[in-house]
Amino acid sequence: MKKSGILNRHLAGALAELGHGDTVLVCDAGMPVPAGPRVVDLAFRAGVPSFAEILDGLLAELVVEGGTAADEVREANPETWRLLRAALPALDLVPHASLKELSAGARLVVRTGEARPYANVLLRCGVFF
Repeated sequence: MKKSGILNRHLAGALAELGHGDTVLVCDAGMPVPAGPRVVDLAFRAGVPSFAEILDGLLAELVVEGGTAADEVREANPETWRLLRAALPALDLVPHASLKELSAGARLVVRTGEARPYANVLLRCGVFF
């Protein structure tokens, strides 16, 4: 049994399959989940687990070279906007409709229980060497 890191077997296994250039959508409970990508749905109740908790855990496990978020997050959800800016120096902003389109190409979707608007980011995996 693992004693640290991500303990959820489905999420840990999905992360181990990612490679350089693959994308991971970390999304709130309201984001439409596209058909195609593998989905690990962690949503339990509104707000649980939070987007911040899941993003923090994923960033501790993955090499991330950048991310893409919805431009609308800046005004609609300033707390998440501050979190994204601090966590991802290489962050692109696109209209929310474009983020939904880009999400269709994700290799993995991790759905949180987050109930605040635009708490979504498409992470681009890097390489550790």
